[in-house]
Amino acid sequence: MRTSFDLTPFYRSSVGFDRLFSLLDEASRLTSTSAAGPAYNIERLGTDTYRITLAVPGFEMDELEIVQQPNLLIVSGKAGTNDKGEYLHRAIEHQRFTQRFELADFVDVTGAALRNGLLTIELKRNLPDTMKPRRIEIASASAPAQDEQKQIEAKAA
Repeated sequence: MRTSFDLTPFYRSSVGFDRLFSLLDEASRLTSTSAAGPAYNIERLGTDTYRITLAVPGFEMDELEIVQQPNLLIVSGKAGTNDKGEYLHRAIEHQRFTQRFELADFVDVTGAALRNGLLTIELKRNLPDTMKPRRIEIASASAPAQDEQKQIEAKAA
């Protein structure tokens, strides 16, 4: 069942949310069957730290690739040919995959590890100082500011 939302009213009354609306529109087009690739978990470890864990059984380190682009993380696996025997039952997939994760602004990969068939990717949001909350001093309203005082003296002269 696919539900389509009309985002046109939001486009008309907001500025700077284009990326968010594009993500919502793209997510509404995806279905559960189109999500090919390994199973994964996304965990929030703290205020600004995250972990993505992908199940990649049978993959070696040289068969996996992690690429970070602006606001996008791409994990891909290139399976080697290891079909030496005849399978009576084959349920463990060991085939090529590409998994994409949309990243928020200022989220960067800090590390990755492959252990026991699980690929773990550590992420952290690093806000620049200009984006962090800061305290603004409030000037006294009873005394004019120095710049205003200089302007008043210049006009009087």
